[in-house]
Amino acid sequence: MRTILLITIATFIISCESKVEELQVLQGNAFGTTYTIQYFTDDFFDAEKGIDSVIYSVNKSVSTYMPNSDISKINKGDSTVVVDEIFREVFRLSEEIHKQSNGYFDPTIGVLRNAYGFGDVKPLKKIDSLTLDSLLNFVGFQKVTLASDNHISKELPQIYFDFNAVAKGYGIDKIGEFLESKGVRHYVIELGGEILAKGENLQKDQAWTSGIEAIDSAIGNRSYEAVVRLNNEAMAASGNYRKFRIDSATGKKYVHTINPLSGLAEESDVTSATVIANTCAAADAYATTFMALGLSKSKALLNNLSGIDAYLTFNDSLGNNLVYTTKGFEDRLKN
Repeated sequence: MRTILLITIATFIISCESKVEELQVLQGNAFGTTYTIQYFTDDFFDAEKGIDSVIYSVNKSVSTYMPNSDISKINKGDSTVVVDEIFREVFRLSEEIHKQSNGYFDPTIGVLRNAYGFGDVKPLKKIDSLTLDSLLNFVGFQKVTLASDNHISKELPQIYFDFNAVAKGYGIDKIGEFLESKGVRHYVIELGGEILAKGENLQKDQAWTSGIEAIDSAIGNRSYEAVVRLNNEAMAASGNYRKFRIDSATGKKYVHTINPLSGLAEESDVTSATVIANTCAAADAYATTFMALGLSKSKALLNNLSGIDAYLTFNDSLGNNLVYTTKGFEDRLKN
């Protein structure tokens, strides 16, 4: 009997030792872009189905492109919507960064995005100072409230939420949580250029790495000016070098980063912002914030933030393109 027991234990140990975490790769579409997910596992599960469920839940809550989403209903004036945990978490993070940035990060700029042609409706034909003054009445995160009963109240019905500067990163975080719930410890999610990396690349026995795209790289032939090591953290970038619109009537250039205080869709001296944070939602939101703030205000904010590092490209007074990095970001750059 003892001999049989010892053989059984030995067989169990050998069986356990033989289980190897193998690399799995998934590719698909989400949040208006594409994703590639690499993860290591020694156990099969339906990852694609779980990820699709996460994407649907995030879209159902905070996508302005889904007509029946909670945010779309609220934007249309439905005050009966009881928002879910996804909406509440995105709202609270937005509120925190809005305060930290003195209003430069503001998800109530939806009316401005729509006016400039970066939203889900046709742009206004004419945007002058009077138009901006009128639109700015409907902008301001201090004009909206998340009540204890999970209803959203707006001072003015025209206020239009747009969480696009944080929702994609948040969705990536939720995909990461799903993988971890299945026992995955080593993975990297790349979605629309944003990254969430946990553990390490077991095939190469090293940290996950990601490139910082050069602002002059072509879409069909992208080049990278730096490579970053990521250690259980996220990275997101924002830039106006591709995301802009030229008005066909006036020839005026409008960039997708809008100053919520002035209402202007004009470039600051920061041409791109790449941010590393503990979560992709935070990295996503701060990247947009630094684009709106400009270099001087961004540096001041970074000095007061904990757990946020940035790589900012900017133009000096002579038009030269230069780089500013925090010490933490510089330490992550791969030589």
